[in-house]
Amino acid sequence: MKKSRIKLMSASLIGLAFTTPTFAAENINLEDVVVTASRLPQTREAAIADVSVIDAEEIQRAGQSTLVELLARQPGIEITSSGGAGTISSIFMRGTNSGHVVVLIDGLRVDSATLGSTAFENLPMGQIDRIEILRGPASSLYGQDAIGGVIQIFTKQGSGGVKFSVNLGYGSYNTKRADIGISGNVRDTRFALNASSLDTNSFSAINTKNKDYNDNDANRNLAFSGNVTHQIETGHEIGFQFLHSDGRVHFDNPYNFSNFDSRSDSKQYSFALFSKNQFTNYWLSKVRIGEGADESRTFDQYSLQGGDLFKTRQFQLNWQNDFKLPVGVLTLMYDGLLQKVKSNSTNYTVKERDNDGFVASYLLDYEAHSLQLGARHDSNSQFGSNNTSSLGYGYRIDPNWRVTASYGRAFKAPTFNDLYWPFTDYGFGYSYAGNPNLNPEKSRNVEASLRYQDINTSASITAFHNRIEDLISYNDLPAGMPININQATIKGVSLNANQHIGNFNFGGSVDIQSPRDDKTDKLLVRRANRHANANISYILGDWRFGAETIASSVRYNNASNTKSMDGYALLNATVDYKFTKDWSIQARANNILDKEYVLGMDFGGEAYNTPGANLFVNIRYQPE
Repeated sequence: MKKSRIKLMSASLIGLAFTTPTFAAENINLEDVVVTASRLPQTREAAIADVSVIDAEEIQRAGQSTLVELLARQPGIEITSSGGAGTISSIFMRGTNSGHVVVLIDGLRVDSATLGSTAFENLPMGQIDRIEILRGPASSLYGQDAIGGVIQIFTKQGSGGVKFSVNLGYGSYNTKRADIGISGNVRDTRFALNASSLDTNSFSAINTKNKDYNDNDANRNLAFSGNVTHQIETGHEIGFQFLHSDGRVHFDNPYNFSNFDSRSDSKQYSFALFSKNQFTNYWLSKVRIGEGADESRTFDQYSLQGGDLFKTRQFQLNWQNDFKLPVGVLTLMYDGLLQKVKSNSTNYTVKERDNDGFVASYLLDYEAHSLQLGARHDSNSQFGSNNTSSLGYGYRIDPNWRVTASYGRAFKAPTFNDLYWPFTDYGFGYSYAGNPNLNPEKSRNVEASLRYQDINTSASITAFHNRIEDLISYNDLPAGMPININQATIKGVSLNANQHIGNFNFGGSVDIQSPRDDKTDKLLVRRANRHANANISYILGDWRFGAETIASSVRYNNASNTKSMDGYALLNATVDYKFTKDWSIQARANNILDKEYVLGMDFGGEAYNTPGANLFVNIRYQPE
């Protein structure tokens, strides 16, 4: 009986091998349009900056992966986490700090002005249509915080006829996921409405071998997003967008001496009105006014009644004017930002600040030459004025080969926690206080790249040298305080390649870098000298098979480099089967070899747990 089954399976596979693949070929899209690199639409091939795109198809192929795990497979990005799903996660881009990346959702900031980072762990994959990643300084376009780069997340939009989509999944740790959406175009109006939920038992956040507790730290998340755009007449449209994400995660608190169920409730939301007006053939005006917010409420043994609240609200106004010149495009722009923080447990002596940003940029793509110039003036009520600039040039050697070079200045504003956190004695010999004398961090970055691209192949090598002055770091405990390091230098080389051969697709990247404190010559906290990933996929009729690996060298959890986190390598795999035109099923296996690895530690040096071998299966209805 078993031999008959084997013969039948072999015959089926042989037959499939000679059929035309049903899955779309993974050829490289030379016309992929990006906007983050210049705040103007341009093909990714024409962009001077080091930019990459994660499109809807790649997000679907990722399966159960979280947003942080998806980003970890991109060049120049390392991740850290404090446990399972929903726990605090951060990214480091090109060796810079986790707060050195501007994160936008449909053009709006939703980060925390107290922590200085974005709650990636609370942004559900089911709401995302596309992600653009800009590596390198971008303060001349985006203002404060863009020392390492920009990540812009685009939620799902509507186009074409009205259609529904559904995704249901179940996997290890009793993980349940559901996504549903409706989108389309009705006459002059485009719309989309999406909802998603995630519920998982997860696992214990802290390595509990020597602890009195060992519970699963569950996580749940419910999110909604939507947008509507109406074309008043040709060249003129108005619209509204929103996103709301609501999550709860349980966590281990080693300083609780009871069985108290420590947990944190978090919310991220954004909404905006926007208008796009083509007043003349040479003048395009775009206005967006909205608000982004981050809110967390922590419940533990020491919390106030109702939990410890920290909330950031960011009111944002952007007016961008693009003028088409005889040669190139000139952009003049105003960026207004008002940040307000609120807490019921921490008395910040300053609770709000505003920033006015004025931008002038010029973009040229003429024959074999590309040029990008940018200058920005920021006037901030808290730290005064700051000027940044950028210059980039690209030359196309032939239709496939291109060289680029760029220079950019950027800055990072200290967070409210960095500046105004009151002295707190946590006991056990640990204390922390803000430092109101901090200066903004400033950087100067030079980079150059060589790129090759055709329909089946893309490859690039980028060398960069980023010098950061007044870098904000932290004294090692027990007496923690943010300080300005005299200088840090981050230099390295990033290699990235993708190759399509028949039904096979190969890809990967290697980052070799030296992110160091110039004063001590120590590695910056939680950053590695080497980081790499590789992937392979094969399409066989209605089937798609994929495998990927991610590896990192040793990192350190403290500034003195005494608490090490060993290097690691993980192997994951996916299988997709498309059984009708609109229906497909997918299985994803993570950490197949069940490796133990560390992505972060707590103050006491206890390692946060990471997932063991796990499996997730989902079924999807997605009309073409």
